[in-house]
Amino acid sequence: MEHDTHSHDLHPDAGLARRGLMFILSSPSGAGKTTIARKMLQHETNLRLSVSCTTRAPRPGEVDGKDYHFISQDQFDRMVENEEFLEWAHVFGKSYGTPKAEVKAGIRAGHDYLFDIDWQGTQQLHQKMEVDVVRVFLLPPSIDELRRRLTGRGTDSAEVIADRMARAQSEISHWDGYDYVVVNEDIDECFGKVRQILAAERLRRARQTGLIGFVRELMVP
Repeated sequence: MEHDTHSHDLHPDAGLARRGLMFILSSPSGAGKTTIARKMLQHETNLRLSVSCTTRAPRPGEVDGKDYHFISQDQFDRMVENEEFLEWAHVFGKSYGTPKAEVKAGIRAGHDYLFDIDWQGTQQLHQKMEVDVVRVFLLPPSIDELRRRLTGRGTDSAEVIADRMARAQSEISHWDGYDYVVVNEDIDECFGKVRQILAAERLRRARQTGLIGFVRELMVP
């Protein structure tokens, strides 16, 4: 694993050089992951959304290079073959992957990346970049509340809702593969807890690459 202990790049939220991190947010559908991720990007300095590659077509309003890197299946397969992804998966006939080079360079420069991915992608990232990864899983306050959120506007059939519930409960079963688990009963309280996790992880001694030189200067007689 690559570790840059000589970087002198400063980041906006501290006075010492720091190695960046990969902040993963996962949750079952209906537990508020998208809302929390959006609030984190709005309020946290030096936190950027990891831009994935995908073979699906852009949706209205999506921008290439901002929302996704839109590429062909042939390009994607070549990147898989060349091991250019940190994690990748096929979902509903389309392919998605996290480019390796961009994220690794950003982490060395002290930038933090937010990942909105499922437990399978989380496993892949943790296996490849373990010390750089922080895994956070959001849970609904109750199964009844989850069902209420998944019911939506009441226009879906009972079969569709049952399928959503089954998928959500399958995702919940992987809760113990995460470093932190937060129950999202109140969105503002949940957001506050997730920000606390990020703040603490940014302060881990192992990530403070500027500490060695700083402490040496303190010890000079």
